[in-house]
Amino acid sequence: MPNYYLAIDIGASSGRHILFWLENGQMRMEEVYRFPNGMEEQNGSLCWNYPAVEQHILTGMRRCTEIGKIPVSVGIDTWGVDFVLLDAQDNVLGETVGYRDRRTEGMDVLVSEVIPLEKLYARTGIQKAAYNTIYQLMAVKQTSPEQLSNAKTFLMVPDYFHWKLCGVKANEYTEATTTQLIDPAACDWDRELIERLGYPVEIFQKVVQPGTVLGELTDAVSETVGYRCKVVLPAAHDTASAILAMPSTDPDTVYISSGTWSLLGVELDAPDCGDSSRRNNFTNEGGFLRKICYLTNIMGLWMIQSLKKELWEQGIELDFAELCALAEKESILSIVPCNHNRFLSPDSMIEEIQRTCAESGQMVPQTPAQLAAVVYRSLAACYGEAVSQLRESRGKPYNALSIIGGGSNAAYLNRLTAEATGCTVYVGPGEATAIGNAAAQMFCFGELNSVSEVRRCVRHSFDVTVVQNSKTRKH
Repeated sequence: MPNYYLAIDIGASSGRHILFWLENGQMRMEEVYRFPNGMEEQNGSLCWNYPAVEQHILTGMRRCTEIGKIPVSVGIDTWGVDFVLLDAQDNVLGETVGYRDRRTEGMDVLVSEVIPLEKLYARTGIQKAAYNTIYQLMAVKQTSPEQLSNAKTFLMVPDYFHWKLCGVKANEYTEATTTQLIDPAACDWDRELIERLGYPVEIFQKVVQPGTVLGELTDAVSETVGYRCKVVLPAAHDTASAILAMPSTDPDTVYISSGTWSLLGVELDAPDCGDSSRRNNFTNEGGFLRKICYLTNIMGLWMIQSLKKELWEQGIELDFAELCALAEKESILSIVPCNHNRFLSPDSMIEEIQRTCAESGQMVPQTPAQLAAVVYRSLAACYGEAVSQLRESRGKPYNALSIIGGGSNAAYLNRLTAEATGCTVYVGPGEATAIGNAAAQMFCFGELNSVSEVRRCVRHSFDVTVVQNSKTRKH
């Protein structure tokens, strides 16, 4: 019987439990559980429902017992930047506010009074984003200082759920880098910076690398799910897990980890904190085996997800594939700046898109097909601009691009991306984040021994299609 590895991949809109194992040199997978996720308004803030997520985690783990496939280990990955604070009794302090909440408005000004933006970037290598943990903590400090005073533990979201499973508190490296409080050279907390900002440095836990056994399931969790297994840290930031599963061993391949967010960049051996990178808004997040995920954040399929939800509320039920197919038939050329904060959490995504087009003198989309076409064209334009900036920052041509993650299923967007970037585009696998999560666990158990071996295994195990732009000579 093979070793089974349970990857729990939790995104902003849903979570999934997928079992993985190796068979004849190929990675096999079986989804065993899926659940919804999302922020909910609570006392005027957008919050996550972590107790509900915890129950879903346990329900999905128990499903492994029901089907008779017991994992040797489990690991959880999630989005970045969000966190919880625990008091001396390990109770969560305050509301579990999410990154789309507006509490961080103006916090960048307060942080810059302590350390100017240019110096902060040179020190951390992390791009400025209003939702970064550094600004969220400043919001807590300004509005609820008693929470910081009473806090004894700081845990990022996957750290929190790993602690719930095994009782061990730690800050996983790749997730910790999204705080903008990590020294990228030391791969550890920048304690001087934390103290200067007035955050209690003692609440931050030991930074632990992915591929590490954190502990074993507690007795209570084991009794609930029906088995014992190791808790192994994957690259707990979902982007880093997805990048580990990129099916290319060419270091000069650009990646787009495509999901709610689109993360576009390349993998580096060392951080690039230079001024060109800062001007082009590239970030240096942590990767597997201390690699650097050099990338820029693009709003991504959040806009399509919001559009689909809003249409559903109007009684128009279209799935993502249908929206994509309808968009491909439209001729509307309007484009909106996807990365503008106005699209981060608008009251109505439809109205915001229409208003933006009207303000810029472009054709205003009216139908679902036109609205979707504007989003897809706008995303491709952002990708094209980001690849140009990447070429400028790194001084390389970058002719190949790999699209991984759930957004790789959008065939129309893939074709637009090939045209906008001038790259040959390699598409797949769709479940890259969960694959990378499981690969880190296999690495821990010695079934995979290097990043290149992981990527060869991924290429050998999953379908990858090729999309060529019109300037590329056909094979």
